Amino acid sequence: MKDEQITLRALEPEDLEVLYEVENDPRLWNVGLSNTLYSHFALKEFIANTTNDIYTDKQLRLVVEADGQVAGILDIMAFEPEHRRAELGIVILEKYRGRGIAAKAVRQLLDYCRSKVHLHQLYSWVPADNEPSIKLFRNLGFTPTIVKDWLFDGEDFKDAVFMQLFL
Repeated sequence: MKDEQITLRALEPEDLEVLYEVENDPRLWNVGLSNTLYSHFALKEFIANTTNDIYTDKQLRLVVEADGQVAGILDIMAFEPEHRRAELGIVILEKYRGRGIAAKAVRQLLDYCRSKVHLHQLYSWVPADNEPSIKLFRNLGFTPTIVKDWLFDGEDFKDAVFMQLFL
């Protein structure tokens, strides 16, 4: 999947260090469901064993490239084929943020989800204080719903915004 600036592609063995950096960044743990450190070995095995078929793996992890450089990672996870829905997650590396890369990448993914996966809906959980992500999803047509005390950061419960888009 490609436009003039952004490419979405499957993980390659060369992406191991970027994946390791993202998965082991504790600043990102409050926005996902995992707070586990991953070894190089475990991530290398993940890359080697993924089929890149959402129906087989029940998830799809794609690399976001901007001008030929790895700029982030995009995930479709918690895929439920019976209900034709999945959760969307995106991480843009810090040095690439604020350039519109996330919006372009998600737009490409939405086209793919409509035309190839035939999803009915995508959703994402966003911490209520993550204004850039809420703005991103709202601008892409996602509808927000506040959920109280949904995320625990180790000290306090935080509200989340359930962002939902019908395709």
